[in-house]
Amino acid sequence: MSYRIEHLEELEAESIFVLREAFSQFENPCILFSGGKDSIVVTHLALKAFYPAKIPFPLVHIDTGHNFEETLEFRDRLIKKIDAQLIVGSVQEAIDNGLASDEKGIHATRNTAQIPTLLNTIEINRFDAAMGGARRDEEKARAKERFFSHRDDFGQWDPKNQRPELWNLFNGKKKYGEHFRVFPISNWTEMDIWQYIKKENIELPSLYFSHQREVVRRGNTILANSPFLQLKPDEKVTKEIIRFRTIGDLTITGAIESNASSIDDIILEVAAARETERGNRADDQRSEAAMEERKREGYF
Repeated sequence: MSYRIEHLEELEAESIFVLREAFSQFENPCILFSGGKDSIVVTHLALKAFYPAKIPFPLVHIDTGHNFEETLEFRDRLIKKIDAQLIVGSVQEAIDNGLASDEKGIHATRNTAQIPTLLNTIEINRFDAAMGGARRDEEKARAKERFFSHRDDFGQWDPKNQRPELWNLFNGKKKYGEHFRVFPISNWTEMDIWQYIKKENIELPSLYFSHQREVVRRGNTILANSPFLQLKPDEKVTKEIIRFRTIGDLTITGAIESNASSIDDIILEVAAARETERGNRADDQRSEAAMEERKREGYF
């Protein structure tokens, strides 16, 4: 157990260093806040990094309009608790203004509509660094990311054109119109996140814990029933005991059958898991390179 705590302390120190380095190198950074566990941990680390001062930059939430109510309630409660500035980029407004389009059909999501909304929010607020909770163990495209991940003046990511990172030396130099995505918890695993949440007693949305919910089974994905989900003729709504390993848009976030009602239960469950936490997300199943294709266009 002492080894585990030591390991978490090393990860924490590394992440705090990255957060402070980003704040020192960039003029106008922000945290991309989804309301999921990883962005909550990044926010917690930022609180520690700049204590006793408040977090010296805003939290940015890209609101799809198809969010879990629990996520929005948690977001607003946390913002009030830590006295942080919140900036919301609205996908619905982007659609209304012709900046993004709403998908149609059974498999419609607003996932791709987040891309122009995010890029527009970054441009309007002149953010030159957007810090977030992506981790290398989540998905193969994210494993290619650096701590400081360069984006061109169109907000696009080129995995073959990233800066080398030697030891703790980060290169944040950029041309006008370019910006960076910064990933302070890149080296963390899902298990590290849960162990750290337990160690630091970090509050989370109730969605992460076992609860009964109306769901729809679609292939190997369990989706929460909602007004935004269009059912196939053969699909039925059932009530099941589930929880979510990752949180995003309602129409794409897959749940798992689970009785894990505490952090200790979840740690045991994660230890026994044979599928990544994004393994049953509907958006990642569109193609083998779905995540990388979205990232190239400017996705988080």
